[in-house]
Amino acid sequence: MLHYIIHNKASILALIVISHLTFEVTPASPAHIHSHQLNKERIEDGAYIARDHDHLVDGEHHSEFDHEAILGSVKDAEEFDHLSPEEAKRRLRILLGKMDLNKDQHIDRNELRAWILRSFKMLTEEESADRFEDADENDDGKVTWEEYKLDAYGANDEDIHSSEENNLIKNDKVMFEFADKNKDGSLDKVEFVPFSHPEEHPEMLPLILKNTLEDKDINGDGEIDFQEFIGEKARDQDKEWLISEKSKFDHEFDKDNDGKLNANEILSWVVPSSSEIAEEEVNHLFMSTDDNHDDILSFDEILENHEIFVGSEATDYGEHLQNIHAFQDEL
Repeated sequence: MLHYIIHNKASILALIVISHLTFEVTPASPAHIHSHQLNKERIEDGAYIARDHDHLVDGEHHSEFDHEAILGSVKDAEEFDHLSPEEAKRRLRILLGKMDLNKDQHIDRNELRAWILRSFKMLTEEESADRFEDADENDDGKVTWEEYKLDAYGANDEDIHSSEENNLIKNDKVMFEFADKNKDGSLDKVEFVPFSHPEEHPEMLPLILKNTLEDKDINGDGEIDFQEFIGEKARDQDKEWLISEKSKFDHEFDKDNDGKLNANEILSWVVPSSSEIAEEEVNHLFMSTDDNHDDILSFDEILENHEIFVGSEATDYGEHLQNIHAFQDEL
């Protein structure tokens, strides 16, 4: 679905090398620009984009991602940018009552982590619904392969594609057919979610692994060595780039230090971990808000630091209030 990603600004699914970030709060810029346009050079690296990929860039904290996570959409996040501090605190206080599962007027790490993971799920569903609407050309509540292909690639079967594009189409077709559970040749809104966000659905991981090996595993041994990892793009890079990539390969991805990436290591490379991202955000919020360092957040601590807390994926306000009963049932 790479071509689709490049041409659809609403999408946040793409291919990049996963970066594990340490958050530092810096003042937000006065003008918030909500955009999901991606850097094409990073798309070629081979991994699905992490949900927090633009939260911290070159040491600068960006609140756009945080605000979008509050309401689960760019439109609502833009509206939230204009809320007064009083209104932000009022909404945040309501949210705290929902996050606080044991009703002790405190938010512990587990409660916050569960809330953030719930936010991720709702954001995925909202993003998928937007893509579904774009692709459903005849508005019949289903997306056929031809509808998706036309929307994603802007081309029919008769048109000529590059070899790279043909490979993307082939991989997409495999994903599409697997997601089509009732085998009616089309995807409904429920089936479209794992198709549009395969990296977040365990049943899709074998296909992601298969596609990655087909693209990268030149010698067919079922693993990826460093030369296969960097691929043909290494020809146009300098020594500094090669050293950087080798360091990432050795220290971030090759967990068993055998010089190759096995199946589990490949998936750890190409698939961002929602749990790890949520844990990083929990640490970020606690570091920024836990004023008395007792490793639990009181309502007062959070409200006193509301400008930090509402700037995080923990406060997906509108959707959480509408779906709070389902949230409690799931827990």
